[in-house]
Amino acid sequence: MAEKNVETVNTSMELATFYVGDALCGIDILNIQEINKHFDITNVPQAADYIIGILNLRGKIVTIIDLAKKLGLSRINSGKDNRNIIVNSEDEHIGLMVDSISDVVQGNSEDIDSAPSNISGIKGKFFSGVLKTETKLIGILDIDEVLKE
Repeated sequence: MAEKNVETVNTSMELATFYVGDALCGIDILNIQEINKHFDITNVPQAADYIIGILNLRGKIVTIIDLAKKLGLSRINSGKDNRNIIVNSEDEHIGLMVDSISDVVQGNSEDIDSAPSNISGIKGKFFSGVLKTETKLIGILDIDEVLKE
């Protein structure tokens, strides 16, 4: 009888990492349009509490979300390190305001564990997994789950 060789596919990815509070998070770099420091934001009356407002980015209207508030944490503290991570969601541009940007990290699927139910006080449903590196754990943000609602 012939042996079946089952190969596991080890896929590589690059994550743009950033901090939301004390939590180190990452988004697949292929989901990011750009990262900027543009803060000329217009408030939107009666918007959800996690929506900071909108901004005009080269003629396109971008909704800016306080990612910490969306993840169930206290609001992002305004500071010089804040950045907007611009992603596309269903033909709409969404900006995720974060506390600060970190590095681009190379990862492999074999180094990813399933997300626990709670990561640094953040609801686990917003994460697709956790990447283990030699020195840190990075929560991989499930951008589709974050942008639901």
